[in-house]
Amino acid sequence: MKRLLSWSVLSPLLAIFAILVIWQLAVGIFEIEAWMLPSPVQIIQEGIEIYPRIIDHSISTILIALGGFAIGVSVGLVLAVALHLVPQARQSIYPLMVLSQNVPIIALAPLLVLWFGFGALPKILIITLVVFFPIAVSLIDGFRQTNPELLNYMRMIGAGRRQIFFKLEWPSALPYFFSGLKISATYSVMGAVIAEWLGAQQGLGVFMTVASSAFRTDQVFVSIFVIMLISLVLFGFILLLEKWLTPWNQDKKGSGTDD
Repeated sequence: MKRLLSWSVLSPLLAIFAILVIWQLAVGIFEIEAWMLPSPVQIIQEGIEIYPRIIDHSISTILIALGGFAIGVSVGLVLAVALHLVPQARQSIYPLMVLSQNVPIIALAPLLVLWFGFGALPKILIITLVVFFPIAVSLIDGFRQTNPELLNYMRMIGAGRRQIFFKLEWPSALPYFFSGLKISATYSVMGAVIAEWLGAQQGLGVFMTVASSAFRTDQVFVSIFVIMLISLVLFGFILLLEKWLTPWNQDKKGSGTDD
């Protein structure tokens, strides 16, 4: 088990290292101009040089992403529970949830800025819109996966609706909830960057736009790598939280691996 775990951590790191080495060699062999495709070494050097600036922009993006993420998770959670407890409403509201994800964010964002100004509100609304859907859908599917035999047993012994929900349905759906959280975590950072493209004074989206217009491709890649790092850190935090709050699910995964 430990060998498999260590290899699962080591293998993606080796793959990333191999990609960077091939990238570095390709830039040197084909003599690609830095404004078109900088090498990893040039990107790292530029990142060190602009470190104070990139930190300020990163903090701004992180705060907006976390705010929208928290609200989006809350909305998705409440909506999923409501649709589960009131099945009659699911047929009418669920299609509207799907339709909300078919609205292009790049087209909706200017309207939100027009309606609510250039403050934090339109940015948080954009992030909320992209975050709530994976949470709601994952939870609804999780509630549907409740063991029917255990459900019938609890009803037979006289358990009430509240007891069934908190003792059986919610623990059963919790792994699905964390699956939605992992997706939403990366979506929240992406949503924050998109929101900053369309009206902000600070943030990685603003930094990327300015660098792109100035043909500073190295700075664009620096911002891309920072965005990826923020997403990975947030993803890793949720993964640790999942292991802590769903130990029974981790035991199932462990027994499956050992087999």
